[in-house]
Amino acid sequence: MLRLLPRVAAMLALLASTLQVCASAATESLLVYDREALNAVKQEPETLAGLQERARQALSSPLYSVTHKEAVPASGDPHDYYSLGPYWWPNPNTENGLPYIRRDGKRNPQINQLAGDNLRLVKLSRDVSTLALAYHFTGDTSYAEKARAQLHSWFLDPDTRMNPNFQHAQAIPGRNDGRGIGIIEARFLIPLLDAIHLLGPQLRAEEQDQLRQWFAQFNHWLQTSDNGFEEDNWHNNHGTWFDAQVVAFALFTGDMATAKRRLRITQMRRIGSQFDRHGNQHAEFERTRPWHYANFNLEAYNLLGRFGDIAGVDVWNYSVDGHALKQGYALIAETVLDPDSWPHKELYGLDLQVARNTLYTAQRHYDEPLFQRAWQTLSQAPSPDRDPRLLPVK
Repeated sequence: MLRLLPRVAAMLALLASTLQVCASAATESLLVYDREALNAVKQEPETLAGLQERARQALSSPLYSVTHKEAVPASGDPHDYYSLGPYWWPNPNTENGLPYIRRDGKRNPQINQLAGDNLRLVKLSRDVSTLALAYHFTGDTSYAEKARAQLHSWFLDPDTRMNPNFQHAQAIPGRNDGRGIGIIEARFLIPLLDAIHLLGPQLRAEEQDQLRQWFAQFNHWLQTSDNGFEEDNWHNNHGTWFDAQVVAFALFTGDMATAKRRLRITQMRRIGSQFDRHGNQHAEFERTRPWHYANFNLEAYNLLGRFGDIAGVDVWNYSVDGHALKQGYALIAETVLDPDSWPHKELYGLDLQVARNTLYTAQRHYDEPLFQRAWQTLSQAPSPDRDPRLLPVK
């Protein structure tokens, strides 16, 4: 028995080394999460404890599927994603409430009851991401098994899988059966790409191939459908998030040519038109919640800048005629340091913590005191539910 102890110790050491190598290999391929940031999380017991608590809650979640909705889209196929525009309400001037009318910035609380695929997608994204991260940090395979089951239910199981399109997203009762503008809800698919990487061998090679095929089909639909064409041509955050999706799915499926081409569009079409020389985002500032939408647009650039680093296309420092992404980040930083300088009317007031993801990213990519000071101002107030390292897409 005593002779076996050195062998057992050697085997355990080898196992620990193997797990470390596997974890390192998983983070090498990450698109959304930052390897250095995840390494920092390992040194924070409170952050890890909070993550594991959320993962334990996710273990008891039901399996999500687009086929669970009661309402059916115009196609008649329950496998088609279906949601309703969040800012649309029943018409008070008609007996049947049709056609719905728009109230910008005011969410209709009945929307998810009528067609809840958006709510299910958000839960899927949060649960699978949390479970995959918890597995990555702890090695507990129960987290990986539940994440795998969720991915199977949403993408792979013939009885419950989602068709790879967003044709019926953000429909408006009495007006249309789906809109290009609804594609922005698919941003919650982006974190799942890294979750799949982190799960690694817990997913069979066949399953990983099937998932890549699904995302390749979805990306094809984005780039060839009328709804995708409509979303691509929006001049505000919708266009930016469209770029983020196309690039993310292209990188995940190994289509580097598409990723680079789309990043050049981000540079030339988005940055030059969305930001003036002072960093103002006029398309976002005309909304009822300009602070939210300015930061929301920059959150897409948080991803596009990182994708550009991977693909060799510099988004962070691109500038045309003095219009630069950096100026957009700077305006947000200046406002955090001097909130009274914000000149725009806000429907729900100015919540500075909305800028957490924006400024966390800015201070990491721009070596200037302005961004460091602004981030320190925000980070002094603990906000674990808005940790930009663990929740890159909101």
